[in-house]
Amino acid sequence: MTPLDDVIANGRLVGDHRPWRRVVIDVEAWRAAIDALADGRLSLLSLWGEEGGAHMAVLDEGSADPLVLSLACPDGRYPSVGARHAPAIRLERALFDLYGLEPEGAPDRRAWLDHGRWGLRHPLGAHQPAEAPEPYRFLPVEGESLHQIAVGPVHAGIIEPGHFRFTANGETIVRLEARLGYLHRGLEARMVGQTPDQAVRFAARACGDSTVAYSIAFSRAVEAALGMAAPPRAHWLRALMAELERLANHLGDIGAICNDASFALMHAHCGVLREQVLRASAAAFGHRLMMDTVTPGGVTIDLGLTDHRGLRDLVAIVRDRFPALIALYDDTASLQDRTVGTGVLTPALARQFAAGGYVGRASQRAFDARRALPYPPYDALAFEAPVREAGDVNARVWIRIDEVTQSLALIEQILDRLPDGPAWLEPAPGSGEGMALVEGFRGDILAWVRLDDGCVARCHLRDPSWFQWPLLEACIKGNIVADFPLCNKSFNCAYAGVDL
Repeated sequence: MTPLDDVIANGRLVGDHRPWRRVVIDVEAWRAAIDALADGRLSLLSLWGEEGGAHMAVLDEGSADPLVLSLACPDGRYPSVGARHAPAIRLERALFDLYGLEPEGAPDRRAWLDHGRWGLRHPLGAHQPAEAPEPYRFLPVEGESLHQIAVGPVHAGIIEPGHFRFTANGETIVRLEARLGYLHRGLEARMVGQTPDQAVRFAARACGDSTVAYSIAFSRAVEAALGMAAPPRAHWLRALMAELERLANHLGDIGAICNDASFALMHAHCGVLREQVLRASAAAFGHRLMMDTVTPGGVTIDLGLTDHRGLRDLVAIVRDRFPALIALYDDTASLQDRTVGTGVLTPALARQFAAGGYVGRASQRAFDARRALPYPPYDALAFEAPVREAGDVNARVWIRIDEVTQSLALIEQILDRLPDGPAWLEPAPGSGEGMALVEGFRGDILAWVRLDDGCVARCHLRDPSWFQWPLLEACIKGNIVADFPLCNKSFNCAYAGVDL
């Protein structure tokens, strides 16, 4: 018997939820799920809600069985998940800001998305009148000779807003706390009432560097809700775009991490390669970020013979130039001195927070949605999900290096085996609920959607950064202030992804 069997024994299965189960449970079963999360038998995928109820997606990694648990909250309260499982804390704070659902026993009641500028409270729930916000109180730190450094939310460059509050003893960081939410756009609320082909444009803009991954996740959730499948050619084209997106971001990150260690040469060379990936993407799919190319039912643009040749040329160029850059990174002692042993994330924390992508895989958590919960065409492709043990900045760089090699091989496989046929099928209007978990370049992206007569009734998108931001705060402790940019870029958490 699995941990999920215990939780849902007396629950009510929702029949039109696909491809995984959604079960309506009582408070005792909700508490049993919290127990399973707290002792590591389950992993938290997300926590969200709607007026009158809370939903929690969990995963039994042993059986690769995701499940959505739903709890009615007629009094606007539910037992806090964060009280025993820290990864849920910020999700609970956002849930209260938006819906007014109160997590009983929560260890942190501070606002997350609501900065007191909306003109009302709980805009998706009770619509209460706005109150004068209390000053935001950062967590206290006690000790002698401590000082604080406040950075942001406005930064010196074209970068999203976020406030970082450092407490340090000399140059050694004692605590880092990030305050986000400045970018909240009400994205999920804006998607309500839209048709899927309209709503996917909002999903594509959830986080610009992951536009393909978000679009695939939302589209797959819609297709699951409608009980339809996109054509085989569409799946392969989606994967091609996803690997191009992964390739561009990893190349950019490798260079940027080196730049934060004052090694600008790597930044320049990686920037050239990234630019070539973006140009090849634009030539093949009409947009440098391939925005609005994935839609429910398939893709909006097909690949021609000339595009095939252009992408093969791109693979050849990166394959030719990238090994010299790897050698340059690995043979530069001053660079290794900055990255090795810096910002160590322990495997225990990576497991507890179900950290995805290069953050988790650099700390021994070998989870990749393409392999753990395979979706087409990855179930028919040969690739590895590289794993490292050290958990430091250097390990996170090497995961990216290894994944660049894997993405190049995947692009070649897709071009070699791309099936013929249509690239899009028009979805028929319908009702139902669907969920998808897709591997973006940062890690797994979750999409959950409820359709009512062909329109979005409720949608939830979860970025991997929800679980990675707290880990950045944890692993920076004991490092010097000057190493924060290195650690920060090695995580490269999204601001927009958690400020939806």
